[in-house]
Amino acid sequence: MFDLAGPAVSSTPDLHEDPGLGADWWAGLRSALADIGAAPSTKITLRQSWVEEAFPKYLGIPAPVEIERIAGHGDLQWANLTARPLKILDWERWGLVPVGYDPAVLWVSSLLVPAVAHRIREEFADVLGSPAGRVGQLVALAEMLQAVHRGYYPELAPLLDDRARELTGVTPPPAPVAGATDSTQIDGGTR
Repeated sequence: MFDLAGPAVSSTPDLHEDPGLGADWWAGLRSALADIGAAPSTKITLRQSWVEEAFPKYLGIPAPVEIERIAGHGDLQWANLTARPLKILDWERWGLVPVGYDPAVLWVSSLLVPAVAHRIREEFADVLGSPAGRVGQLVALAEMLQAVHRGYYPELAPLLDDRARELTGVTPPPAPVAGATDSTQIDGGTR
């Protein structure tokens, strides 16, 4: 197998240490996401039916009736980004995503490294601070909390709960006891 893009920033979706990305990298990411957002698309990456089930189940709040969408990568996490040079990998989920969803996915994937999580909030404050961007953040949180309920990212669970509570004012429902299953599918076409 050939590595034409360079190594990913992280071997896992979540970040465990600051990769030391410079201002040019962040400017490049902002520019790339703006370009992606301007691209035409009709494919819905996150279905409304998933949102309607996931919000009450993982955030403890009703789902928004309408979601403003924009073209996006759909899986913008650290294993899908290279550092030098910036490249965005793994485009299988590309399509219409909630506004702010891509930077929000990167943000929730960075919560173990507060300086990077803060940098993402600063770099994308215009998007994440908007009402539509708040919905994008909640979708990203619901998706990551779903993974926590399935036994992934246990170290992120309390941080995700805290961020969800900050955005909603509601404590998210607790994850099930180990060994229990979660029937809400992410992959396989139901998300």
